Order: sequence, then structure tokens, then C-alpha cells
Amino acid sequence: MNALGRHILAEIYGCDENVLDDCELIEDIMVKAAIEAGAEVREVAFHKFSPQGVSGVVVISESHITIHTWPELGYAAVDVFTCGDNVNPWNACNYLTKMLKAKNMTATEVKRGVFEQPVKVVNM
Repeated sequence: MNALGRHILAEIYGCDENVLDDCELIEDIMVKAAIEAGAEVREVAFHKFSPQGVSGVVVISESHITIHTWPELGYAAVDVFTCGDNVNPWNACNYLTKMLKAKNMTATEVKRGVFEQPVKVVNM
């Protein structure tokens, strides 16, 4: 069964709260996670919340990597969505787990773009 993409939904917990609350550090880690996966980074956008937490997205040619952190809980919700055969989303998840100094990570992979019926491609 071929899929257009792979979407990893990762629950990363037991993380270092100081890392999770540092917007610049989170941005750097996320960009490096994309590179670890073999992706091509296009754009980044991150926001620091008050009193704590960071949300951000790394837009890659192959789709995106997102994060939302709860430093007070030592928890990060991460999505890694990649298309094509040249990028491994698990490499990004494993790198993030290491760099967030997490004690645990659980993740689910969802295949995206698996069609049960033939699809007609429309050229626009």
C-alpha cells in the first residue's frame, strides 16, 4: 500500500522544562530536527506564550513539523508530516526526544494519501 505521506503524532514527556520554555532554543532544535530527517527547510514561525510555553512550525518542502509545549507539565505535542521517500519522520522525532531531554516518547504513524479508489488528477 503506497501512501503520499507519513504523519507522526508524538507525545513527548518527562522533558526539561527550561528547554520547553525557551523559544529560540525550541526553534533551533526544530530546524535541526527537520535537517536530521533529511528535509528541506522553507520557513519557520514560533511564538512564546506568557507565562510559559512555545508553539511553532517548521515548513519543509516535504510538508511540516509542529510543536506545542507545556513546560509546567514537561510535555510537548509534536507532529511530523513528510511526503516522498527521501525524508524519514522518525529521525526528526528521535532527535526531538533527545534534545528535549525527554524521559518518554510515544508516537503513532498515520499513512496519508492512501486511496481506496482510483483518483483522477486534475491539471489546473
